[in-house]
Amino acid sequence: MASPRFHSVRSSQGLVASADQLATQAGIRALVLGGNAVDAAIATNAAIAVTAPHLCGMGGDLFALVHHDGEVLALNSTGRAGSGADAAELRAQGHVEMPFRHDIRSVTVPGCVDGWIALHERFGTVALSDLLQPAVDLARDGFPASPLLVGAAVRADEGASENLAALLGQLSRPGVRVTRPGAARALTDVANGGRAAFYQGEFGAGLKALGAGLYDDDDFARPLAEWVTPLMVHAFGVELWTLPPNSQGYLTLGAAELASRLDLPADPNDVRFAHLLVEAATAAGFDRPDVLSDTADGEGLLKSIAQRIEMIDTERASNRWAPARDGDTTYLCTVDGNGMGVSLIQSNAAGFGSGLAEPNTGINLHNRGIGFNVRAGHAAEFMPGHRPPHTLCPAMATADGALRSVFGTMGGDAQPQILLQLAARLFHYGQSPAAAVYAPRWALQGPVTGFDTWTSGEAPTVTIEGHAPDDWMPGLSDRGHKVEPRPAYDSGFGHAHAIVIDQDGFRAGAADPRTMVGTAAGI
Repeated sequence: MASPRFHSVRSSQGLVASADQLATQAGIRALVLGGNAVDAAIATNAAIAVTAPHLCGMGGDLFALVHHDGEVLALNSTGRAGSGADAAELRAQGHVEMPFRHDIRSVTVPGCVDGWIALHERFGTVALSDLLQPAVDLARDGFPASPLLVGAAVRADEGASENLAALLGQLSRPGVRVTRPGAARALTDVANGGRAAFYQGEFGAGLKALGAGLYDDDDFARPLAEWVTPLMVHAFGVELWTLPPNSQGYLTLGAAELASRLDLPADPNDVRFAHLLVEAATAAGFDRPDVLSDTADGEGLLKSIAQRIEMIDTERASNRWAPARDGDTTYLCTVDGNGMGVSLIQSNAAGFGSGLAEPNTGINLHNRGIGFNVRAGHAAEFMPGHRPPHTLCPAMATADGALRSVFGTMGGDAQPQILLQLAARLFHYGQSPAAAVYAPRWALQGPVTGFDTWTSGEAPTVTIEGHAPDDWMPGLSDRGHKVEPRPAYDSGFGHAHAIVIDQDGFRAGAADPRTMVGTAAGI
């Protein structure tokens, strides 16, 4: 595959980047209506929730960072386990981990819609009905199926094909018109009646029935969105920000802080760049399964990682992993003309999530509950009202409090590793958003699901994109890494987007070519 041109989209005002051009258009429309970056993010997310059900949707979860008036604010709108959650029942049935698909117990109450409501109530300037209208139109009147959506449908297993037949049956080829009337109704309900119309309306009733005792009415009445204190470290000459646990974002910050103390090569094409960042990532992340939960102390975890500089071998692979016992998500970012920025990530977890659909609207349901642990007494044990550990970790950079960049990616366990590479390229090497986003990546991967990097009982494989420098494969192998090649611009290495504000106040952004239909656009 030929290398795309490294060309960042530039604007003196607002800019939107997402994994679907139709969603980006919805975000730009919000800015044209006079909306701010939050309005644009809501509109973008609502549209891609319709057009990319293999990545995200109203049946999934949401995290967001907002930069406003010199302050970074963090929103956790991820689901909680239903009141009937019972790890002991799973253990009695022989489960040693959460069911991956086709089991309602891995479906926490979806937080996406609550996230939109919370963002809009605090920062929205355009009526919610106007922000959601492009998504309603796409769902009702139809949208062209993207190649990745059609590919995901082809890979769907038998259970998902049956449960999502109304959706998947339309996906005969890229470009075919797809309609989602149930999603259109749900979006209209939210526009007209807010959260109650969704969680305590048609969608909530169907999910409660599907749960067969897993959820009670209080689970749907309790708002999921919560403003929390973000985490920050100084690395690569900027302040890097993310969400605290239950997000795994602390791994991005911890690895970046370690890497910024290493003697990185002058050229990021040097194989030492890949080796040193792999070492920083494994030093930060190897104990994640034991320490990450919704009650974990994010600052304490960062302090622990900061002491691990001696664990990094600058010449050889350390091959760390946890004792034995593919991510499908979407990321988007927006910046407006007043310097407000939003870094938002929204997810199903696996492709089409659990493979289950809420029966009234047909909205497919995430399986983010796979992050729970079924071991008795574990901090992340599957229990009522708790949030599971999340791979999701949006990122933001500031310089002396001023917004410098919003960036993020999908990618399951690999998200912190992809963000580490982006942060190093953007801030240590000063690359443009397009150069950083288009650059070749490595990713640590477990043997099966994309969510087993640290739990498989063996050192993770370092997968390497096909357009990486020729010496990365042999150079990493010679250093003791287990390596595997992958195609160039492979979707398995995430869909990363970035917007940077330069020293003259101009915005520059890029959407990931790995999305095939993603775009960045400005006004």
